[in-house]
Amino acid sequence: MMDSMPITPLDDLDQALAQALMINGRVPFNRLAEVLEVSDQTVIRRYRRLHGEGLLRVIGRPVGHRVGLVESWLRLQCSPDAALSVADALARRPDISWVTLNSGGTEVQCITRARSREEHDELLLRQLPRTRRVAGITAHSVLRSFTGGPRHWRGLDVLTGRQLAELTEPRPERDGERVRLDAAELAMFAVLARDGRAGYPELARVSGLSESTARRRLDQLRERGAWYLDVEIDPRLLGFETQATLMITVAPAGLAGAGAALATHPQVPFAAAITGSANLVAITICRDNDALYTYLTEQIGALDGVQHVEVVPQLRSVKRAGMLMDGVRLVDPPAA
Repeated sequence: MMDSMPITPLDDLDQALAQALMINGRVPFNRLAEVLEVSDQTVIRRYRRLHGEGLLRVIGRPVGHRVGLVESWLRLQCSPDAALSVADALARRPDISWVTLNSGGTEVQCITRARSREEHDELLLRQLPRTRRVAGITAHSVLRSFTGGPRHWRGLDVLTGRQLAELTEPRPERDGERVRLDAAELAMFAVLARDGRAGYPELARVSGLSESTARRRLDQLRERGAWYLDVEIDPRLLGFETQATLMITVAPAGLAGAGAALATHPQVPFAAAITGSANLVAITICRDNDALYTYLTEQIGALDGVQHVEVVPQLRSVKRAGMLMDGVRLVDPPAA
């Protein structure tokens, strides 16, 4: 299914369920039912349908800089007949996420998350340049994330203030602390990458730990800011039709302030300071092109220090944080 085909947004209850899971991805079903004011059976049935049809996934993700991953934002220039195949090949790599086909169908964007500087350099200096269909590569190191990852997207506004408060759990962040994951923790993360709501019996089995130890380890790692829960869902199912990347050039003195401001915008699920002439990247999700225009002129235009903005429209999402996109469905990538 091509991304240009019309998609019917989910109903209000499904959207409320999606927003609730964005806030608290492992909240028990009976607690979800209480907050959403429906029966347990209704919540379970709705979740199983969304998950079973590949419309929604809760996944566990490591926080890159906390666990030593080397992250870069890549822009690859390709010929129009090769861009989609390049994007598909990149999407199948476990060290690459958020793969999109952009601009006029000649640019692929993605985020690399290498386990070491050597792996990162091997991809950029040897593997990608040998791909004849890639005409040019621009690599931007991610210096500081302002929103995204553990800070969930706030563009969906279905739940009430009371419901948000009942679901929200405090999560301390500890800047600068590096976490080294052992084999048991890596095994649990491999399961959580496919299903963030996996039960403790399964996590204990794959890790060789007791259920109580598996629970304690994961709780400790979350408290240390080493991993988070994300919800994979096509924004069009929530009524958001227009997505674009903003490559923003900001005066150095205004970079921190502009990034902090973007983190408060509900249109921005991800924003980060990067290297390069454009030193700030932001992913935007809007209801339509008119809403994007309003956002650019009224909010981006009001940021102090902005010198230039390049708007790169997204034509197709090939892979989100962990799942490949098959039209509107989310599917597991093949095993590495």
